[in-house]
Amino acid sequence: MSTITSGSSSPLSERPAAPVVTLLRAKKGWQAIDIAELWFYRELMLSLASRDLKLRYKQTALGIIWVVLQPIMAAGIFSFVFGRVAKLSTDGTPYFLFAFVGMLGWNLFSGILIKSSQSLVTNSHLISKVFFPRMILPLSTLPSSLVDFAISLVMVLITMAMYRVQPGFGVILLLPLSLVLLLMLSAGVGLMVSALAVRYRDIQYILPVIVQILLFCSPIAYSVSSVPEDSKWFYRLNPLSAPLEAMRASMLATPLPPMMNLIYSSLIAIVMLFLGAFIFKRTERQFADVI
Repeated sequence: MSTITSGSSSPLSERPAAPVVTLLRAKKGWQAIDIAELWFYRELMLSLASRDLKLRYKQTALGIIWVVLQPIMAAGIFSFVFGRVAKLSTDGTPYFLFAFVGMLGWNLFSGILIKSSQSLVTNSHLISKVFFPRMILPLSTLPSSLVDFAISLVMVLITMAMYRVQPGFGVILLLPLSLVLLLMLSAGVGLMVSALAVRYRDIQYILPVIVQILLFCSPIAYSVSSVPEDSKWFYRLNPLSAPLEAMRASMLATPLPPMMNLIYSSLIAIVMLFLGAFIFKRTERQFADVI
């Protein structure tokens, strides 16, 4: 009968440690947004945003110049149609600059909305194979859109200098406020639409039409003051009206939107953000099976 001395090792101690297995299960009911988890995956979000910027202008002759060229062309068309032909009021501001600033805010909203609506479907290979917070995909459109916004903003400031228009002190408060409202509205609607687009692919055909209609229902190519009095209530119901007017007022000293409309848009932005997050988290457990 052999004995084991104190210096020898037991065969049991030589066995490899059992692997650690983490079981992921879908949770039921309302799940709050895990800010800590999103922050942990912030590098993935920035990597996806950087990839979006690179792929968007890859193999294009003008590259990132398209960020500025698109709103300039749109402002030029609006200047001819609404400024020269329709002769709509711009509250004493040069029409091209008036429309350019309107397109600045609109492109931020519509860019985030369109890109986030397609984010889950275009990255289906990641959803079915890799674990990460799915909300990272639609939210990754915000940094890349803010880069486009910053580039266009510099061009707007150059255009203002050419027209000798100086921004007022409202830029300090109104511009960040309108920017936050547009980000909240676009992120909330984008989360909602991206989740629905996984199951209903009709979204990719319906959304561009809705965005085009919303473009002309928002005070971008014209001011709310040029709208007939009996129709202004319709424009005031549009939550985009107040932040777009506030952005233009902060830079061009045009009339401010009524305070009640700013409060209304703020409440709608908060509701849409939480509603979008609720729908996204509610349907998140089905993405891998459906997509």
